[in-house]
Amino acid sequence: MKFTDGYWLLREGVTAAHPVQVLDVTTPPGALEIHAPTQPIRHRGDLLKGPVVTISAHAPMPDVIGLTFTHFEGEQPRGPLFEIQRDDDFSPHVGYDEEHATLTSGALSVRVARTGPWHVDFLAHGRTLTTSAPKSMGIMRDATGAHYLREQLGLGVGTSVYGLGERFGPLVKNGQVVDIWNADGGTASEQAYKNVPFYLTDAGYGVFVDHPGKVSFEVGSEAVSRVQFSVESQQLTYYVIYGPTSKDILRRYTALTGRPALPPAWSFGLWLSTSFTTSYDEATVTSFIDGMKERELPLSVFHFDCFWMREFNWCDFQWDPRVFPDPEGMLARLKDKGLHICVWINPYIAQRSSLFAEGKALGHLLKRPDGSVWQWDLWQPGMALVDFTSPEARDWYASKLEALLAQGVDCFKTDFGERIPLDVAYADGSDPERMHNHYTYLYNRTVFDVLREHRGEQEAVVFARSATVGSQKFPVHWGGDCEATYASMAESLRGGLSLGLSGFGYWSHDIGGFEGTPTPALFKRWLAFGLLSSHSRLHGSSSYRVPWLFDEESVDVLRHFTRLKLRLMPYLYETARTAHAEGVPIMRAMVLEFPDDPACAHLERQYMLGPDLLVAPVFSDEGDVSYYVPEGEWTHFVTGRTVTGPRWVRERHGFSSVPLLVRPGAVIAVGAVDDRPDYPYADGVTLRAFGLEQGAQVTVPVGDVTFTVVQEGKTLRASCSDPRASWALASGERTARAAAGTGFLSLELESE
Repeated sequence: MKFTDGYWLLREGVTAAHPVQVLDVTTPPGALEIHAPTQPIRHRGDLLKGPVVTISAHAPMPDVIGLTFTHFEGEQPRGPLFEIQRDDDFSPHVGYDEEHATLTSGALSVRVARTGPWHVDFLAHGRTLTTSAPKSMGIMRDATGAHYLREQLGLGVGTSVYGLGERFGPLVKNGQVVDIWNADGGTASEQAYKNVPFYLTDAGYGVFVDHPGKVSFEVGSEAVSRVQFSVESQQLTYYVIYGPTSKDILRRYTALTGRPALPPAWSFGLWLSTSFTTSYDEATVTSFIDGMKERELPLSVFHFDCFWMREFNWCDFQWDPRVFPDPEGMLARLKDKGLHICVWINPYIAQRSSLFAEGKALGHLLKRPDGSVWQWDLWQPGMALVDFTSPEARDWYASKLEALLAQGVDCFKTDFGERIPLDVAYADGSDPERMHNHYTYLYNRTVFDVLREHRGEQEAVVFARSATVGSQKFPVHWGGDCEATYASMAESLRGGLSLGLSGFGYWSHDIGGFEGTPTPALFKRWLAFGLLSSHSRLHGSSSYRVPWLFDEESVDVLRHFTRLKLRLMPYLYETARTAHAEGVPIMRAMVLEFPDDPACAHLERQYMLGPDLLVAPVFSDEGDVSYYVPEGEWTHFVTGRTVTGPRWVRERHGFSSVPLLVRPGAVIAVGAVDDRPDYPYADGVTLRAFGLEQGAQVTVPVGDVTFTVVQEGKTLRASCSDPRASWALASGERTARAAAGTGFLSLELESE
């Protein structure tokens, strides 16, 4: 939200009050509290005027500092609140002298000037990271009298800003206006399903605004050398998070807001959907599954989209008896084929659903302030929403899902959760504006908790569209409604990389696009991208996505990339464990892995799949692709051809090929199985070494087994923590297999 008219003026009707100096400083335990008037104090008469603001500095954990800016403290506390983790054993250092008041948390400090004009600096190791300068922090009122708190933090020259959720525009957010407000807007607009008031920079710090409602960001767009954020509230809290690297920032941000759960291994395989408005019954479903098997296309999950329930009854969680008369028997038959089952759900209850009357009678549906059930006709006629602020409503909703789990369902696609109204009264008294974004957190947490309880911690997984801060704890998330175009394929990738830079570890998208039917060429190009993503799903709106309906080559392309992904599972699952343990995503923007290479700052048509594989999807029928290779000798994973960087590369690829390069000095664990994603990864694994430098030592964890690979002269030596393991060591065309019971291997790289 913009308040100014250029550099000098405020917009018409806007008034502003800014802290101008420090009046006094107090030091409650582990904090600084500063009172600051918004006009100079020249004599006692000036003490009779306001506003006077309170600024509190605090630190929940090392290298993280929160600043809370308050105008009126009498505002009634309003929920919901983000779930913030704190290190109870940590206490920051607080001190002040005549010139400054300082709070230090680890390597990060906030320093407030006690003399002269108002000035706040955030520093690390003596270097200023960012600054709240005079007139940056302010109380702003617009022409309607609405009350906002605003902060502006300085941007250094050349500093790029990333994150703010899954956003489909340019990856670098400089110059953009971003409103943190969940919306069902597809992937082709400034709206987003997953809004996160957190950004990170390539200057060693990130900023998290601790406000669950609407946060308006002006990222170098109103004041071009500042990031501005504002909320309509009497209090604003934000946290500055020190790195120094972007990975460190993500580690600390997810330590603060929650780390992603670890999805089950089977979820990384191929998912096939009925699609949305297509016609299907058990015979249709079985024909798809049998067709995949006949063509040797490994399938892990089958998904039933909306019309598994009867029309106008969404959601009653009852199988449509006209097309699925024997759901328990059908699910048993599908599971006998080795499949996991996913079904579509959402948090909306149509008036015709049997659950509407039940939910209304029990008081589990969201109400208007007058006590009537909130309803509208968009999406489902007369639909209402479950009030997830009520524990009883959550239990009621969960009980309906438990019945499906008992039938044999394994997981849920948790669709929607963005169009949440404001003219409502929540059961727990939550503020509707603050609950608009947060609703999805309660919705997905409810579903995820059911799965954890009934399927176990290691088996819980959802396929979610909407999200907010903390939703990363309930994976997996997919990119929403994209079109069947190359442009939409590219915007989907931008959204996924942006989400990964916002604390989310896993991400997927509709292969081929959701709206419309892709051409065979587009479908095949998207297959390569989709199978080299965290999670891979074939899904559309009005047309099926089985490959033989496009052309026979699509079958071959799907088989090739599915089997490639399954053989990469030892590497990918270890990367997933890193996402779970550290908050560093599987699909990584290039800047995350190469922060010191300025050429990577804006790259958004390629990415790193884990730490060591570079992927550059092809966005054309002809197969022409241009991508950037950082420094070193990189190797094409499939062909073994090398490319030396730093340089831009132009190539042409067939449909069964895509730029997939291995980082210099990497050892990739390649599995022995290519027909399922869940198998003993260390059994028969091949360690493929790429360009290790002399004396290099690389540790490769594969499940519970650890391998160590060392380059010694012209010899590669490797050892295994489990001498009983069956494994191999490879470099280029040379391969050596471990002798039974030894646990050691040597591989000569050149003949005598």
